[in-house]
Amino acid sequence: METLGGLQQLVMLAVVRLGPEADGGHILDELERVAGRKVTIGTVYVTLERLERKGLAKSWLGAASPSRGGKARRFYQLSPAGKLALVEHRREFLRMWSGVEAVADGGEG
Repeated sequence: METLGGLQQLVMLAVVRLGPEADGGHILDELERVAGRKVTIGTVYVTLERLERKGLAKSWLGAASPSRGGKARRFYQLSPAGKLALVEHRREFLRMWSGVEAVADGGEG
């Protein structure tokens, strides 16, 4: 199984949540809005590039937009391997949390 860091998992989840609107700016907004994570747009793009190099995500350019000075937006989606890695990490994480609910509830662990 491909090892994923916490930010990589959050970015991947943002991509899934956003669906066809998953571009760098929207991913950044989703990380801040839903996860409460404040990162730079550069960090988002570096993370997306790493995910692409690992074969876990893919990207493509949309149509050029006059509102963006003729520049196209780059959109992202998870590859089948990315979806599988994300699901496997979720299962692993939930297995580790099983039996330690006292910590999550503020008790001792």
